[in-house]
Amino acid sequence: MRLVSHPVLCNYYITYRCNATCSFCDIWERPSPYVTQENVRDNLRDLKRLGVRVIDFTGGEPLLHRQLNDLLREAKNLGLITTITTNGLLYPKYAERLHGLVDMLHFSLDSPIAEEHDKSRGVKCFDKVMESIAIAKQLGERPDILFTVFEHNVHQIKQLHEEICLPNDLVLILNPVFEYNDVETGGGFSEKTLQEMTWWGKQKNVYLNDAFIQLRRDGGNHVDDPICLAGSTTLVISPENKLVLPCYHLGLKDLPIDGKLYDLYRSDEVQKLIALEGRLPGCEGCAINCYMQPSFAVEMNRYWWKALPSTLKYNRIKGTWKQLF
Repeated sequence: MRLVSHPVLCNYYITYRCNATCSFCDIWERPSPYVTQENVRDNLRDLKRLGVRVIDFTGGEPLLHRQLNDLLREAKNLGLITTITTNGLLYPKYAERLHGLVDMLHFSLDSPIAEEHDKSRGVKCFDKVMESIAIAKQLGERPDILFTVFEHNVHQIKQLHEEICLPNDLVLILNPVFEYNDVETGGGFSEKTLQEMTWWGKQKNVYLNDAFIQLRRDGGNHVDDPICLAGSTTLVISPENKLVLPCYHLGLKDLPIDGKLYDLYRSDEVQKLIALEGRLPGCEGCAINCYMQPSFAVEMNRYWWKALPSTLKYNRIKGTWKQLF
């Protein structure tokens, strides 16, 4: 049963550029401009009109955009919920400028051991994450730690939880790595690791969407009975100011927005592509978290029920009950 029929999330790629070279990501390899504030302003108004509630200003590294604070302010002025994930390299420099403008601030951290985290990111940034945590706390922010879980680092959750998250009263978000295109992520998980993630998801100050685990046990999205609703729940906008369909990772088509996002999204051409969500050949086996999260939230099925307890837990820990979708 579909609970929400309109899009709820925008993954707004403000640049593909990045100051890290993560081995499990290829976005940083793409040439890229930066979005303009004028285009963002126009698009945010249309996103609001379409019913979108959450704007994820993403990349690349979003803090490379020197007008990020202005983009966030535009979104906040429209009553939109803002979220950013950063590697922390630039946060100490821009923290005060961003203060109060990010509803969900995530610092990426893949290991409690500096050398291992820095190796996975291709740049020394562990110390900057630690510095960013301290600065954010001084400003009254409460960032989350986004831990990308692999088969090889699941055993480090305990150390990260006990040494970094609990002492700083931060939520540890477990983000199971996913495979896409030809990127070698090592995204396969043993049943033992799935069980371990599930156990950790029930611990204090730890968030794991249990539906992610169920989906992996089920072999991901299946084109004959799709769970993915990426096209109808999530708008993807590129740094070139194009609407990317059906999602960034599949990226079969990108259409120039030209200040007419609302009309473009509702056009026959786009709606025909949206109707194929989860049913295209490249959708088979997909388990990409950023599209599955909103998919689980808008349709009442077994994944909706699986996701509900962890969603309620996160809101309780954070002390907010904002209706995201």
